[in-house]
Amino acid sequence: MSQQAARIVRDEDVMGGEPVIEGTRISVLRIHALVQDRDLPIEEAASMHDLAVEDVRAALTYYERNPEVIAEVRERREKLEARSLEAGAVTIDEYLQESEDRQDDDTTSD
Repeated sequence: MSQQAARIVRDEDVMGGEPVIEGTRISVLRIHALVQDRDLPIEEAASMHDLAVEDVRAALTYYERNPEVIAEVRERREKLEARSLEAGAVTIDEYLQESEDRQDDDTTSD
């Protein structure tokens, strides 16, 4: 097993089996989102999570080499989100809007 592969693990007891950096709860998807979607430099992504740069690179390599696993994780997340919403959970956008509305109410009450 390569050193990179050893850095990324899956355990059903950690993040529901999502691939994470070994010894952390930092998912491969999180690292990919930071570096690819937000254009964060690899070094900054590593620093913000107290990781080695090699860990971030391993996560990005895992993401690229395992599209079937990534698709499975994304599908699982979508199903969990749908179930949560059906059960009455609010989205982050709804929560932020409610918070903003409460703040507006507080300032108009003064």
